[in-house]
Amino acid sequence: MVYSFLKNKVHYQLPADQLVLQILERGEGALSNTGALLIRTGEFTGRSPDDKFIVRDAVTEDTVHWNRFNNAMPTACFLALEKDLLAYLGSKEEVWMRDVFACADEKYRLSIRMINELPASSHFAANMFICPQPEELLGMKPEWQVIHAPGFQADPLRHGTRKGNFTVVSFSHKKILIGGTGYTGEIKKGVFTILNYLLPLGHGVLPMHCSANVGKRGDTALFFGLSGTGKTTLSSDPARELIGDDEHGWDEAGVFNFEGGCYAKIIDLSEQREPEIYSAVRAGALVENAGFLPGTNGIDFKSREITENTRVSYPLNFISNARIPSVTGIPQNIFFLTCDAYGVLPPISKLTPEQAMFYYINGYTAKVAGTEVGVMEPQITFSSCFGAPFLPLHPDFYAGMFRAKIEESGAAVWMINTGWTGGPYGTGQRISLTYTRAMLSAALGGELDDVVFSCHPLFGLWVPQFCPGVPAELLNPRDTWEDALAYDRAAVSLLAQFAENYERNRSPSAQTVGSAL
Repeated sequence: MVYSFLKNKVHYQLPADQLVLQILERGEGALSNTGALLIRTGEFTGRSPDDKFIVRDAVTEDTVHWNRFNNAMPTACFLALEKDLLAYLGSKEEVWMRDVFACADEKYRLSIRMINELPASSHFAANMFICPQPEELLGMKPEWQVIHAPGFQADPLRHGTRKGNFTVVSFSHKKILIGGTGYTGEIKKGVFTILNYLLPLGHGVLPMHCSANVGKRGDTALFFGLSGTGKTTLSSDPARELIGDDEHGWDEAGVFNFEGGCYAKIIDLSEQREPEIYSAVRAGALVENAGFLPGTNGIDFKSREITENTRVSYPLNFISNARIPSVTGIPQNIFFLTCDAYGVLPPISKLTPEQAMFYYINGYTAKVAGTEVGVMEPQITFSSCFGAPFLPLHPDFYAGMFRAKIEESGAAVWMINTGWTGGPYGTGQRISLTYTRAMLSAALGGELDDVVFSCHPLFGLWVPQFCPGVPAELLNPRDTWEDALAYDRAAVSLLAQFAENYERNRSPSAQTVGSAL
């Protein structure tokens, strides 16, 4: 594979310690007292989903679901953008290159070459993807390329972009181009996007935006949810082996991680509440957009000066009880993590298969501050399959695969509200992580198998009337509001939005999957 910029110095496959030294020498980072490196990602501290494009050609014309998350780009614009992006990198004195794998299950392993303008981006890639063994690098011919240049600005008139920043995927050229943004999450989600296309169409594998862990009895659990709803926090359980914190595939044998690392939010991180993540913020970890406590090099986990979306990336083996290779069996429990800004959903409820489909297609949550550009406080949103920005195919395609999986496996499906109780955002309170963990533990341990469940009068969800370690009044959300009629009005309003969004996200040819009501 020949590149026009190979006349420059190419740093290939550097280990983390060498990258850290380079970043420090270039003045692009600072070391904390834990040994973790702190960097800033510049103007962008979150993803920009409206600036993601897919090349529209013979390969994608009739397969991609063209919507606001899958903006079409003509091939001619892509080729012009690639030419100019490579010319820009060719003007640099040095670039960073790294070969990695995606997919822990070797049956589906995808080889990817990362080409980066900055050493910090290469460090991120080393943390987040599966690093080949030395013998695997010999003769390796990467199938895909990711080219990332934060300093390059696209010309919308010439390149067909919306602004100067962009993420562009070409399935025909097997390339992802990223520019105008230093936010490393664009690299991670760019790869997730291509896997969401390649695995279901090529292998019949269900791709999922979820975390996963496995208990001592070998029981596998999945945790679906958007960024900030608790996937990383709740799957990092000292009592269970971690499979992964964000992206997985499910085939006939079980579940496997797409990645080799974790990308955790660290706003308000504490050793007491999240010990596994806290201990991973050490030498080799890369912290983004956090600051130091005044007069020290201790990380200020509470600071929101730069963004709410402070992050840390680290290899999976930084979690003491991670399973490597990160492959496990068929799930027994599935949790939908929903950050309910209305404050009307129960903190835990059990779903019928029909309800599971309804809520999976809706993917209701609140966008948490900082995760995307311009989001400063929780905003009510629906994200199909809990990952709409990363789905190249129609949501109903993934939903059909999901239904088949839960029917074949017999997995129990639960909904966990990690959002508000006692009222909406601004009035109520965020549900305690301690209570959420207690509810998860009870569901996973079978402690809810014999308790009495009541049917929520509006949503039809099955709500346990007892849960160890959780106040009984918390389980029924209407009881937590001072004004019960205000609760009813909010619940009816949300339910109407559910129904409207559900119909909007069904394909015209989709068969009825049943009502959740």
